[in-house]
Amino acid sequence: MSGIPLGVLDLVPVPSGSTAAEALHHSIDLARQTEAFGYARYWFAEHHLNPGVAGTSPAVVLALTASATSTIRLGSGAVQLGHRTALSTVEEFGLIDALHPGRLDLGLGRSAGRPQQGTSQTPPFEGYTPNGLLIPARFSFAHLLGHPRVALQQRLLNLPGAQPQDYAEQVDDVLALLRGEYRSPEGVEAHAVPGEGADVQVWILGSSGGVSAETAGRNGLRFAANYHVSPASVLEAAEGYRAAFKPSVELDRPYLTVSADVVVAEDDATARELATGYAPWVRSIRTAEGAIPFPTPAEARALPWTEADRKLVADRVETQFVGSPRTVADHLDRLQAATGADELLITTMTHDHADRVRSYRLLAEEWQRRSGTGRAVTGF
Repeated sequence: MSGIPLGVLDLVPVPSGSTAAEALHHSIDLARQTEAFGYARYWFAEHHLNPGVAGTSPAVVLALTASATSTIRLGSGAVQLGHRTALSTVEEFGLIDALHPGRLDLGLGRSAGRPQQGTSQTPPFEGYTPNGLLIPARFSFAHLLGHPRVALQQRLLNLPGAQPQDYAEQVDDVLALLRGEYRSPEGVEAHAVPGEGADVQVWILGSSGGVSAETAGRNGLRFAANYHVSPASVLEAAEGYRAAFKPSVELDRPYLTVSADVVVAEDDATARELATGYAPWVRSIRTAEGAIPFPTPAEARALPWTEADRKLVADRVETQFVGSPRTVADHLDRLQAATGADELLITTMTHDHADRVRSYRLLAEEWQRRSGTGRAVTGF
């Protein structure tokens, strides 16, 4: 797939027996190494109240990582606007851009609301695409909407009585503040310093063809669709974004990256062993327990497991790309072809840091080999 860049999405996972501090050191090291491997971008996700995930503040981790790297683009995948303001977000990224200009991707996500249904006119697709990409049955989060832990997270993240701003309006405010064009309804100007004029790429992240895809398209922004989190709706998300796209100063055509959960090792069997902890880790998220520290293969096998557990995580496990470099690259080729992605965003979870680094290295080498160049994953 010559010319298709690869990026990294990092949740800053905490392995069992480790600490958040060690996880942060490992993530910064991984950013350095993937920069050397030729990856185009390195994004940090935002998650809260998860014992096994230390990526709570993308802007803070980005600032630390920017000082440890020099060329790779760094970004948020995504800042969750549901419990932030447009101004605080622009100011945070403006501070980083002031010292590391021209390297930041400001990825914006919704959060703090019910999952949005897509508005695509195409009926939902389930099964295998003509080129063999699996689109599983849709997973419902309805059982979590009233869960006490979900309610607690919202209470702790939001000021008492605060209501999230309409997402599309909030994105408009972010863009206006970056451009120095913000005006209140009364006509009062606001100027973010630092932030105004910051040289950042704005991305919208979404899991369906709903409000996120429409907001990205309407504003002529780059869009990231989540195959690794919501594989059932990735085609709908891509189609919804393209259908809504209007050319902008930034882009004259849609520009899409698609995420994939990947584990690569020297051979398929070794990769499957390294990925053993993934299913119980996903189960902990989907039961609102909060992501557990990522277990070793032996620890994962020792955990109780039921048929209900298998069904709970089936869509994620069956769409994780696990195997040798050739096996995984074949899967990624299918994902790119089915979605028409301009880039792919790779997230990898293993218990041992060395295995995670090796997975990214082996994939980069295979991707470069297929392209016929030495730096196939250089960014856009």
